[in-house]
Amino acid sequence: MTRHLLPFAVLCGAFVSPSLSAEFALEKNERGNIVVLLDGQPFTEYLIDTGAKPILWPIVGPTGAEMTRAYPMRLDVPGEKQDHPHQRSFWFTHGEVNGVDFWSEIDGHGNIVHRDYLTVASGEQGVIVTANDWIGPDGRKHLSDERKLVFRTGEGWRSVDFDIALTAPADAAVVFGDTKEGSFGVRIPTVMDLNSNLGGHIVNAEGTTDGETWGKASPWVDYYGPVDGQTVGIAILNHPASFRFPSYWHVRDYGLFAANPFGLHHFKGIEELEGEHTLAPGETLSLRYRVIFHAGDAVAAGIAEAYSRYAAEE
Repeated sequence: MTRHLLPFAVLCGAFVSPSLSAEFALEKNERGNIVVLLDGQPFTEYLIDTGAKPILWPIVGPTGAEMTRAYPMRLDVPGEKQDHPHQRSFWFTHGEVNGVDFWSEIDGHGNIVHRDYLTVASGEQGVIVTANDWIGPDGRKHLSDERKLVFRTGEGWRSVDFDIALTAPADAAVVFGDTKEGSFGVRIPTVMDLNSNLGGHIVNAEGTTDGETWGKASPWVDYYGPVDGQTVGIAILNHPASFRFPSYWHVRDYGLFAANPFGLHHFKGIEELEGEHTLAPGETLSLRYRVIFHAGDAVAAGIAEAYSRYAAEE
């Protein structure tokens, strides 16, 4: 793995405290979405009116470049791949919930419907907490969730903590099926992906790289490459308190980057292995992730050190 030399402030960026001088301002717009501004400039937007699920898009990284794919929300990015339209920037869903496909957005799919904003807070960090319902094609509610997003920044990095509690209805169980099509995902820019051959690479906590990271369990994975002439990366960290820690990773050479604790028979290559999980009526399952958008590669950004700090948090 090549180490990119960066200024000392950036090298230290991912393992120092968040900036105390930054100011996040969160504002609801006329469409009901939440615009997240960092020191008066766009950082991201929490969208509830695009596709089959809430997403974050666009996400502006520490170099000022957008760090997730624009398609299908925007169609005019030269050279950008226009495949898998359900892979919308930054999302959470799953491919088999009580037999309903909430992942692919093909005919008969389910929808995750925004119900309410429970918290929208500005300050030295931004916070959004929402309540959502997972609705099948027949109108049945299969599941509800409460998700909390916390936005932070520091020298050479920006981060989003994504915590989600998935709760079964009081009168019915919920089965999360064993499928690779899930669950917490980011679609990286085309220029960063491995098979564009422009310098993109993948590495996990064990030092496994590129295509060998697919289907492996690991506490964190980093996908890095060039955007606008600078090496940047996205690290997804899985907290030890998360269900089935460490997560398995559905991370692809074409740009999909997803953590999935359910797809065991696909990832292990053993058809008889069963990774499905059943929530009893009223039971809750919790998942926790930190996503770091950083300058440099995983070594330069100190992702291993950042993970150690994250894992020690309650």
